[in-house]
Amino acid sequence: MAPGLFTTIQDFGRFGHQALGIPVCGALDPVGLRLANALVGNAGDAGALEIRIAGPTMRVETESARIALAGTTAVIEVLGKRPLRIASGRSLRLKDGDVFRIGAVADTSCCYLAVEGGFDVAAPFGSQSTYVRGGFGGFEGRPLKDGDRLPLAAPQVSDRPDLALAAEPALDAPGPIRVVLGPQDNYFTEGGIATLLESEFTISPNADRMGLRLDGPVLEHALGYNIASDGIATGSIQVPGTGKPIVLLADHQTTGGYPKIATVISADLPRLGRMRPGHKLRFAAVSVTDAEAVRRAQEAVVRRWLADLVAVGAPGHADTGRLLVTNLISGVVGPEE
Repeated sequence: MAPGLFTTIQDFGRFGHQALGIPVCGALDPVGLRLANALVGNAGDAGALEIRIAGPTMRVETESARIALAGTTAVIEVLGKRPLRIASGRSLRLKDGDVFRIGAVADTSCCYLAVEGGFDVAAPFGSQSTYVRGGFGGFEGRPLKDGDRLPLAAPQVSDRPDLALAAEPALDAPGPIRVVLGPQDNYFTEGGIATLLESEFTISPNADRMGLRLDGPVLEHALGYNIASDGIATGSIQVPGTGKPIVLLADHQTTGGYPKIATVISADLPRLGRMRPGHKLRFAAVSVTDAEAVRRAQEAVVRRWLADLVAVGAPGHADTGRLLVTNLISGVVGPEE
């Protein structure tokens, strides 16, 4: 097996342990994770492979397995004498000995490969999520490497119809990343806050699952850049002495001593998690009430996507059921036309 650039097992993360210094971790894009899991019949929070930038090549070594890729336009390539290219957003049943790989992932920084039944690995502190810096969770607490053999919870799956998303989901809404100012926005001048909300920033190459360092204008402090260390939330925007903001993501530290000028709203965290180095972004301030309304609206959309999954036939075979309910004719014309 070839592991890809940085492939780890992630679920929704481990909650309630930050007081012990244990980060939440979890999927950078929980929406993509939910979609992949739904396609193979798993609960939304089941552990799946989070694939970053370049995907793995893997071989099935069990009687049968069902997989699905979501959160990207990349494809699953089944290798061998009868190669197949399977679009993301649908599941696929494979047999013992089948080899597949994930094509180039060019449209996002992360996507998710789920397997029916999930992975048979431990869940320290209630989560299978890999915390690489701590060396626990996932598969041996690290990214996958060449030769790894991942244990599956389901050694075989039924030959039921596979599932597909009814349409490609619009994961990346346009517009600025929305933030709620604070909790230490008083540590910045009015000009510093205006700079955050009126400027364009670029995600630097120094970006990982812990956070995104942003290149752009300097944010001016008013009361210095050191505070008594306090709790960190995913999406917190810390500003150290350089004045360059750092947006903290899933693997963020549990406490920090730099003032936090704002916090990214939960509905925009998946979009932020999908952004690659070099991506340009802007911020806009919203109220807590607005942030809650946006999250509720997002959840309603995701639930519609999950409710609208459709059954599909085996790859390479005509799906007569879908043909009978699909309008393949755009219109009719008379003989004189």
